[in-house]
Amino acid sequence: MRIDVLTIFPELFKPYLETSILGIAGTKGLVEFGIHDLRDYSEDKHRKVDDKPFGGGPGMVFTPGPVFKAVESVSGGSAAGHRLVMMTPEGETFSHRIAMELASEKALLILCGHYEGFDERIRTGLKPREISIGDFVLTGGEIPAMAVIDAVVRLVPGVLGCAESGKRDSFARDLLGFPQYTRPRVFRGMEVPEVLLSGDHAKIEEWRERMALTRTAARRADLLKGRSDA
Repeated sequence: MRIDVLTIFPELFKPYLETSILGIAGTKGLVEFGIHDLRDYSEDKHRKVDDKPFGGGPGMVFTPGPVFKAVESVSGGSAAGHRLVMMTPEGETFSHRIAMELASEKALLILCGHYEGFDERIRTGLKPREISIGDFVLTGGEIPAMAVIDAVVRLVPGVLGCAESGKRDSFARDLLGFPQYTRPRVFRGMEVPEVLLSGDHAKIEEWRERMALTRTAARRADLLKGRSDA
């Protein structure tokens, strides 16, 4: 899989993409990353990519020229080569379902917003998939882009050491995760449930499923709508 990012702060991505699971995925050749400085596509001598909004108001807005040029250059002449994703507060809220959809793409091109947002012609002309990571505002789209990349990359076959891990993640089955325990068996008077020490795998799976349902019902009941086992 190929993931490219357009940003005015490319230096933020290198340490993150070279660390932990993402770094291993890159080293193994399972995912290829490309980080591009949007300012490199500006025709302004000062490498400007923003301007004041028509109609007045605070802040600056990304101009369409550098963005169109960058998207067309990175994707090989058109946006068709990559699935274009725009990080914006106005987008659909990111979820495990969306991560799975993006992980099925051969190539992604993620556009990080900044300032007061994008000239509307970027949306209408390039038709990106607009994604938000929640109902709050950050200074830019770089952290949201990293969150999306992390969630997508771990779904790429071969990235996780154990393929079963992804299937048990919270939200993978519209359920939160079940409680997990490790050594020691007793810690400050708190004991590991006996069923987990029984060696009876059928009972363990039954307990985990029950605990996942119980936890989901208590914390995210909305995820259980339509489930016959809820």
